[in-house]
Amino acid sequence: MSKTYATLGELKPGNFIMIDGEPCKIVEMSKAKTGKHGSAKAHVVAISLISGAKKTFVAPVDTRVEVPIIEKRVGQVLAITGDSVQLMDMETYDTFEVPLPEEEELKSRLEPGVEVEYWVMPPGVYKIMRVRGGK
Repeated sequence: MSKTYATLGELKPGNFIMIDGEPCKIVEMSKAKTGKHGSAKAHVVAISLISGAKKTFVAPVDTRVEVPIIEKRVGQVLAITGDSVQLMDMETYDTFEVPLPEEEELKSRLEPGVEVEYWVMPPGVYKIMRVRGGK
């Protein structure tokens, strides 16, 4: 659960960026040169991976920004209790609880024994992204 740094001008749609302490996926980005003595600005529109909220960010293109390092892992559902899912990592066999996904289609496919792909994002947030395999 770490992050690295990159220049804002190097990023493009599809990359990840930290905005307001949340990892976000860039969906739209535009660059504009401002005036004779101004520096070029970048306008970034991104979707938060945690809350799903749309976030915007405007800064000079040479600004160093945080880029989250997102671990994509595979786990098996052990149990579903209320609003959380108990997972076991398929590599380390660690067990932990993850919040139940909000997407109805994803939620309906979860049951004990199913393998899922989950992401570990800064600041230590776990999120189920998809169900692996058939069904």
